[in-house]
Amino acid sequence: MANESLKAKLEAYTARVQKALAKFPERKNLPEQRIYTPLDLEGFDYERDLGFPGEYPFTRGVQPTMYRGRFWTMRQYAGFATAEESNKRYKFLLENGQTGLSVAFDLPTQIGYDSDHPMSEGEVGKVGVAIDSLADMEILFDGIPLDKVSTSMTINAPASVLLAMYIAVAEKQGVTPDKLNGTIQNDILKEYAARGTYIFPPKPSMRLITNIFEYCSKHVPNWNTISISGYHIREAGSTAAQEIAFTLADGIAYVDAAVKAGLNVDDFAGRLSFFFNAHNNVLEEVAKFRAARRMWAKIMRERFKAQNPKSWMLRFHTQTAGSMLTAQQPDNNIVRVALQTVAAVLGGTQSLHTNSKDEALALPTEDSVRIALRTQQIVAYESGLADVIDPLAGSYYIEAMTNKLENEAWEYIKKIDELGGAVVAIEKGYIQKEIQDSAYKWQMEVETKQRIIVGVNQFQIEEKPVEGLLRVDASVGELQKKKLADLRAKRDNAAVQEKLAALEKACQDENVNLMPYILDAVKVYATLGEICGVMRKVFGEYEAHVNL
Repeated sequence: MANESLKAKLEAYTARVQKALAKFPERKNLPEQRIYTPLDLEGFDYERDLGFPGEYPFTRGVQPTMYRGRFWTMRQYAGFATAEESNKRYKFLLENGQTGLSVAFDLPTQIGYDSDHPMSEGEVGKVGVAIDSLADMEILFDGIPLDKVSTSMTINAPASVLLAMYIAVAEKQGVTPDKLNGTIQNDILKEYAARGTYIFPPKPSMRLITNIFEYCSKHVPNWNTISISGYHIREAGSTAAQEIAFTLADGIAYVDAAVKAGLNVDDFAGRLSFFFNAHNNVLEEVAKFRAARRMWAKIMRERFKAQNPKSWMLRFHTQTAGSMLTAQQPDNNIVRVALQTVAAVLGGTQSLHTNSKDEALALPTEDSVRIALRTQQIVAYESGLADVIDPLAGSYYIEAMTNKLENEAWEYIKKIDELGGAVVAIEKGYIQKEIQDSAYKWQMEVETKQRIIVGVNQFQIEEKPVEGLLRVDASVGELQKKKLADLRAKRDNAAVQEKLAALEKACQDENVNLMPYILDAVKVYATLGEICGVMRKVFGEYEAHVNL
């Protein structure tokens, strides 16, 4: 009876609104639904749909007390030029209150080339730090105790090599692998679908990933072996629902591959982590994070029959939306990043990187990085948003939007399952096409001013060129080439060839875990390019064939 009365009152309200619209029309390009009421939550069950923080289905968060115990890990994605320069930046950030490191690698490193390879020309140190060998990694973390910090490394195709270098550096510091905390991105499927820094075809790439799962479960138990990334899917133009669906579909593929390789799901699932985008629509983003947690809990418990509650938890890092930064009026980006930070915190992130105001123009300066970090600290210490767990729970809009995004994401996952899983869906171009269509729709809305971007298509001003941007000098490439030449002259080259030959033989046997062989090669100062070159020789290289 209460619902019938509410329905009648809602109809009366709607009729009044229709009269008001004749005088005061609403803005264009708004969601169709104007308000949300208990009618939008019919069938809602608190224990089934929400539960309590730290308990299945984890809608309200993966920890019982969330930020009341400690804040999210505050990371700033950083790395440029040489290992020496990046080491200085890391120390600067730690001195300013950052609580975890996040390493950005340059493009040659990301695709497995040494700095002196012809393909690296002009790109060395530009979008991240150049790491050619263990010698560079030793400099990168010089004076930074690896048993005291958590390090995230955004690396995918050569993730096994960079992880091996990190383990070797730690051992030189006297830190055993079981004391290491951190994450490697190690998510190759989103590279095929949305980003492009792949090397090997899907099958050997999935083998490397499951090798890392197995190796770390035994030797590096506190390491997050993958960060399944929706961030780049969203940066490529997806909707919030697509970001959830395509990310979780990739997660399903990784778990499937590991189980088929003979791993017990509860032996590795607790170290899986995720990486999401924090976009501009604050409330939609909060609902997105909540829906993703609930869905992953169901997937792991019901689809994969995981028994350990830790295997059901979706733990995630968030980065504010780089694609939403504007070169026009860059100071406006400070406000955008603050709103995106609020969305991530209200959504229950475990760690967060906040972009700097000048990143649409160049790598960030120290001043702009400090402002971005201070944004996190102000939200943490001054806003009160971290004082109560999931404060928006029970909002008619938030719960309805959480349900809506979940339902849309399930539809995508159903379609991907019908196609044969995420790998097949990528090979067929389905996921790429969906992202491209969404990106096109967004851009058309901007072009026609159905979607306003402040300072870009409205509220423009005459602007002087921005001064004081960080520029990476072209001499970095020459410096790295010299370091490589010196390394090859000083190291035991016979030992290098021996370890590379052992790795090549291991690559030819699908039943062999490659991590010990990669670690052996790293320790004798075989370079990233040499190690990846061996794997290229055996595995071949991936070439995208998208049928749209």
